[in-house]
Amino acid sequence: MTVFYAVVAAFLLLNILTGLVRVYLGPSPADRMLSAQLFGTTGVGILLLLSMFTSAPALIDVALALALLSAVATVAFVVRVPQSRARANSEKESG
Repeated sequence: MTVFYAVVAAFLLLNILTGLVRVYLGPSPADRMLSAQLFGTTGVGILLLLSMFTSAPALIDVALALALLSAVATVAFVVRVPQSRARANSEKESG
């Protein structure tokens, strides 16, 4: 079973690498935020795998904290982006 955990963890790490490429290339802030959400979700998965692999139940708590922080970051992005777009549109109309 440990080989299975290692293969799944390697797959999740490859997902994070593809997310890094998307963060770098963009093209929009929404794409970048979705990649950041991917980091949070994949990080939770990796932490849970490590918890099972090393028999360290404390990693489950860390995974839960990471999931909560990831959700809060997404909500903050959703609240902030429409405000900045509205501000940019009003500047275009006045300028």
